[in-house]
Amino acid sequence: MGSDMAMRPLLLLPEIVLFLGGLAVLVSGSFLPRTRQGVTRVIAAAALVAAAILAAVDLAGPAQPAMEGTFTVDTATGVARIVAALGTLIVLALASDEIAGSPRESETYALFLFSTTGTLVLAGADDLLVVVVGFLLASIPLYGLIGIARTPRGAEAAMKTYLLGALFGILLLLGVTLLYGVSATTSYADLTDRLAEAPQGVVAASVVAVLGGLMFKAGGVPGHFWVPDAAEGAGGAVAAFLTTVPKIGAMVAAYRLIAMLPDTLAWPLLVAVLAVASMTLGNFAAYWQSDPRRLLGWSTVSQVGYLLVPVAVAGRSDLALPALLLYLAGYTVTNLAAFAVTTAFPDRRDLDSYRGMGRARPWLGASLVVALLGLVGTPPTVVFAGKLTTTAAAWDGGLAWLAVLVFVNTVVSLFYYLRWIAPIYGRGEPHAGTVPGALVPRVWSATTAMVTSALSLALGIGAGALWSVLSV
Repeated sequence: MGSDMAMRPLLLLPEIVLFLGGLAVLVSGSFLPRTRQGVTRVIAAAALVAAAILAAVDLAGPAQPAMEGTFTVDTATGVARIVAALGTLIVLALASDEIAGSPRESETYALFLFSTTGTLVLAGADDLLVVVVGFLLASIPLYGLIGIARTPRGAEAAMKTYLLGALFGILLLLGVTLLYGVSATTSYADLTDRLAEAPQGVVAASVVAVLGGLMFKAGGVPGHFWVPDAAEGAGGAVAAFLTTVPKIGAMVAAYRLIAMLPDTLAWPLLVAVLAVASMTLGNFAAYWQSDPRRLLGWSTVSQVGYLLVPVAVAGRSDLALPALLLYLAGYTVTNLAAFAVTTAFPDRRDLDSYRGMGRARPWLGASLVVALLGLVGTPPTVVFAGKLTTTAAAWDGGLAWLAVLVFVNTVVSLFYYLRWIAPIYGRGEPHAGTVPGALVPRVWSATTAMVTSALSLALGIGAGALWSVLSV
């Protein structure tokens, strides 16, 4: 058996560690009393740290195939592993003062780990069947996470997510089946040549179906409908997770899919249309929202549009993959910072309820402003560096019009983020409603917000300095 066809299971150690960590959390949580469920959080955190370290070790080596060529361990896989694992670790910090001591604490941590494992499988998949496995493993835990709060809004969001997940999962399977039917293979290594000779109408319909499934996982058009409801109805930590981590695997999987396709049809135009639809719809829908988490839900739909820009020029620009990975890392940190503030103040469910917070809680107010301006793409945040590289990739790949639309949508997005920023330093007292203690932030969430917003600035400055050096 050739080296490319070897199983090499040790190359999948990060995924194995996370999955076994999820099982350990689930089993140990069944035997621990409710007052000691925090032990499972330590186990989950240890698994995530171990996975990130193992991924960093693999990242230093050359690209290698695993599982008989159906999984690839390369730069994209390594970065996705590290960002997803550390992103979930941040979510655990948010969960520590939101669900600590709850009846479903250990189950929540286990579902986080299982979904993150599916995200990593998606990121490294080099075979359509592995894409399906990663999709299911990343999606099914989300249904339980969204509804675990057992609120009316959570139940509605869980049902909507489940029904849409089933629909787009069927579309994904249909696309994979058709592609196999016209090519007799599911391996990316063989699909490029075989699809060039296949009926182009069938290939086009199949790829659209597969992309549709991945867009559900990423939360972009046309599979975006569940995202705002889930962000609004789920708990803060769960909302932060589902709007951030699953995108990492889905976007890398979409990049690999588009890069593999033959140049027989206008794939860049298809992805560019999805990008414009996502960023435009997300931005205009977010403008009318008054609930901060729902606003962030629509914001995350628009962010998928920006993430699709380098995917549109996959294989056509050397900047495409670095731009995608940088944007994913920057968006993960920045979006988690924004959700961390909403988790620190769970009862502030209206933009006006943040009025005066910048004076009452200056560090948290500054963290929220940094996060929101970061989502816009304001320098020196890391998302600015991400948008700069994505537009450069689009221009380099021959889609200058797409780069212009990224700029236009960025300007549009500033207006609805300003609707949230303005009350933070506005005059008047913070509105607490009738909920006691609504003005007192949760300690872990507040600390996480300040750390992640500072990290967004630090990464942005570092990326800007590196860009300046490389441009010389």
